[in-house]
Amino acid sequence: MKQEKSEIRDDMQIDWDVPIPMDDGLILRADVFRPMGGGQYPVIMSYGPYGKSFAFQESRKGAWDRLVELHPEIAANSSNQYQVFELVDPERWVPDGYACLRIDSRGTGRSPGFLDVWSARETKDVYDCVEWAAVQPWSNGKVGMNGISYFAMNAYYVASIQPPHLGAICAWEGAADYYRDVTHHGGIMCEFLFLWFNGTVLKVQHGQGERGPRSRVTGELVAGPETLPEDVLAKIRVDLEKWLLGRPLDSQEYRDRSPVWEMVRVPMLSSANWGGQGIHPRGNFEAFTCAASREKWLEVHGGAHWESFYTDYGVALQKKFFGHYLKGENTGWDKQPPVQLQVRHVDKFIERHENEWPLARTQWTKFYLHPTDCSLTREESRKHAKIEYEAMGDGVNFLTPPLKEEIEITGPVAAKLYVSSSTTDADIFLVLRVFKPDGQEVLFQGASDPHTPIGLGWLRASHRKLDPKFTMPYQPYHTHDEPLPLKPGKPVELDVEIWPTCIVVPPGYRIGLQVRGKDYHYGGPTLRLPGVRYEMTGVGQFLHNHPEDRPAEIFGGKYTLHFKAGQQPYLLLPIIPPKK
Repeated sequence: MKQEKSEIRDDMQIDWDVPIPMDDGLILRADVFRPMGGGQYPVIMSYGPYGKSFAFQESRKGAWDRLVELHPEIAANSSNQYQVFELVDPERWVPDGYACLRIDSRGTGRSPGFLDVWSARETKDVYDCVEWAAVQPWSNGKVGMNGISYFAMNAYYVASIQPPHLGAICAWEGAADYYRDVTHHGGIMCEFLFLWFNGTVLKVQHGQGERGPRSRVTGELVAGPETLPEDVLAKIRVDLEKWLLGRPLDSQEYRDRSPVWEMVRVPMLSSANWGGQGIHPRGNFEAFTCAASREKWLEVHGGAHWESFYTDYGVALQKKFFGHYLKGENTGWDKQPPVQLQVRHVDKFIERHENEWPLARTQWTKFYLHPTDCSLTREESRKHAKIEYEAMGDGVNFLTPPLKEEIEITGPVAAKLYVSSSTTDADIFLVLRVFKPDGQEVLFQGASDPHTPIGLGWLRASHRKLDPKFTMPYQPYHTHDEPLPLKPGKPVELDVEIWPTCIVVPPGYRIGLQVRGKDYHYGGPTLRLPGVRYEMTGVGQFLHNHPEDRPAEIFGGKYTLHFKAGQQPYLLLPIIPPKK
């Protein structure tokens, strides 16, 4: 397949299907959008599996319709002919003097090869693409990576191997640790990855050809040009479900698909979503706290996964960052505070700037679980008691009394429990909740579900072993390197990580912790949005139900919470006092 053409459209010079050679001889294909009339420009690069020419409006019509309904300025500021899911719109970047480079990842779209998402081979491809882009006649030699989710993760990964011409990365809602963030929450396998792969990536696997979509701009096959038999396609891609089921513990294979933070030294903007529980926010916070970069910033927002990136707010922040690092412009980024939070209230978000994460003024406060009335208070109980619940039931809810004054919770959250099981293991699902005075739960539009609770945490009891090198009082870090089966009826001590969150709780409201043995359900009617393959129950597509990972005979028994003097379970909350 040769480069098809270069043309001028919508005041841009566009090069279609540009060949990019890899070090193993494979040719990847890319589209380049750049200013007309020559010149050299900084490059905004992306590499991913969704089809570089598959329009957002067609690949995820429901998401696009909801996006422009919420934010009409997105549709108004562009013809939107070149919008692709999770990527920058060239019509909003090329006029500002950027070249936008979109690359179909190996085995997807117009690029041939074996399809193995986030593999070490992919990371090397991204490295080669950065270095290729830096020496093109239209490039000024400075390459930045920008994009949501998959594209953000690739930015972390390639930064670990330090391409010389990678000038800056913006990782917008990007997971990092392939085991802890993406595939196994607390050691419990999440079904999201292979369902996403089978339902989203495979429809644009290279070789789908005529079975796949066509570009609304060029008319060419998005996943072509050839059409291969299904049995042939199956042989040139990873079987993700089989891959995950065969690797229940953390290992070097997961490390190969994760950043090496001490090697990530490039300037970085890490942008998280409070409501992204289940895949992305943990990685964004880890990137900010762990990366070796001396120049790094954290931004945190709310709303749907695809939303803020495309808004005027998001685009302005990205351009302020890249203008500073790729163009040398005086954008004011040198005065940007290290942390920019959209602090979440029950009815709004209020922007606030901070200097670090977790916040230095955090008052780490223990709220103890009480067995007699299922209350949650700052006073430690001395009761010796047990609470038994069905693993597949609704578990146990612990609630504070109505708050006498406003409380802000912002930061990582942790819990300590003492648990036994009627079997040799137990899966613990924790839900941090807030309730209005009338008892109605406070829920938010999360990254992928409109009924998202305040916070979620998970732990498989047999994975309770802690890594003392990385564990903090407010963030347990488990090794996940060996199973430690339970003895039926004998309690074990569990330290559970609840992913970072933020909420300002008004007076009269109550804070709750629900201890369950299965995924959270918000309690209302199941919702299915147009174009969405899964039902909305409060956790989106991040479910943990695979029968081979959670066989009923092990995880369908009865669990018991244990309370006794000196071993009282508690919830550790990051209480934030007002700035002085």
